Amino acid sequence: MADQLIEVEVVYAAVDRQLLFAFTVPVGTPVREALRVSGIGAHFPELDLAHCAVGIFGKAVGNAETQLLLAGDRIEIYRPLLADPKEVRRLRAAKAAKARSQGEI
Repeated sequence: MADQLIEVEVVYAAVDRQLLFAFTVPVGTPVREALRVSGIGAHFPELDLAHCAVGIFGKAVGNAETQLLLAGDRIEIYRPLLADPKEVRRLRAAKAAKARSQGEI
């Protein structure tokens, strides 16, 4: 009997462009394997598909090597953060506090 196939998507948004691919994989395919067979690495050679952070429908995947895909899943490849959001908020709060203390607000 042939393997049952499910349709899934993979999406990546680079700074200058984004791509979404729909393709089929056998039932029981892990997330990391689906990334490899999707072909998205050919369009974004800078991606390290073996180690990049990924999620399914906005929810981070803890272990992409063992997390199995379901029919209709959309794998999202996440870019590394350019700045730590906590640090940005801290700097913004410090700037606002300084402005208040100098009577600028």
